[in-house]
Amino acid sequence: MTSLTQENRVPSRWKRLKDSDFIYHFKRDKVAMFSFALFLTFFLAALFAPIIAPTNPYDLMSIDLMDSELPPSWLEGGEERFLLGTDDQGRDILSTILYGSRLSLTIGFLAVAVQLTLGIVIGLSAGYFGGRIDSFLMRFADVQLSFSTMMVAIIITAIFKASFGAEFFADYAVIMLVVIIGVAEWPQYARTIRASVLAEKKKEYVEAAQVMGFRSMRIMFRHILPNCLSPILVISTVQVANAIMSEAALSFLGLGLPVDQPSLGALISIGFKYIFSGAWWITIFPGIVLISLVLVINLLGDWLRDVFNPKIYKG
Repeated sequence: MTSLTQENRVPSRWKRLKDSDFIYHFKRDKVAMFSFALFLTFFLAALFAPIIAPTNPYDLMSIDLMDSELPPSWLEGGEERFLLGTDDQGRDILSTILYGSRLSLTIGFLAVAVQLTLGIVIGLSAGYFGGRIDSFLMRFADVQLSFSTMMVAIIITAIFKASFGAEFFADYAVIMLVVIIGVAEWPQYARTIRASVLAEKKKEYVEAAQVMGFRSMRIMFRHILPNCLSPILVISTVQVANAIMSEAALSFLGLGLPVDQPSLGALISIGFKYIFSGAWWITIFPGIVLISLVLVINLLGDWLRDVFNPKIYKG
């Protein structure tokens, strides 16, 4: 009887989540709900691309050059088996978009994970220890911020290609792009986390942990970091969109994924030279998907920023 009474008194995690302010504000914001639904659609379509896609664009046996540059099925000359048409190699555009979205999202999330790891370690260290460590790390971040993300990415990509060759880069293109984009964007996290740490380390719970003799690493990661998660979550949402756009830009410039593993940016690049010859669908459809994906992620990021800042949230 006592255990049943305690279970009735203590709400489950799911009920606490349903009753939280986060879900309350989410249900009241139609833009956030629509953006999340659209993002979830993109994510699930990319995740289940091998099941949903009519063909496998990476399987050379399923590609026929005789099917190249076919228009969408509803236009004259189109075929029913190619709903959005085909590219210059005869690959189904719908299939390449699904597989390309998968690669773009994978690179986006993994690159943000690299940024997050570097930014948390460096930002926590700079804010907590202060002094010369803070000055050195923040000056290093300032130097990197003086270069644009694309400039850093282009320089590192060119060095990798010159050092290891184009074939090596093509074999490990996804890993290379994750590292390149991750290394180029970590200062955004480091500076934000440092500012939060400077405010948190003056509070009583940190002083109490220091008096109790806890190690610096434990105080930083188990006590201070959980109280800095709100700005980290907001930045991460925006940075996923930035990472996807950076990958698309590098692929468009020919410094991203190889032709046989097209991302959304690579698809746009491939079709750009055919857009004025009439095969507009090769570029337009991947471009619409890329713009829509980045837009909904940015809208979710804006909503999260407003929710976590009650001073400006009026929902």
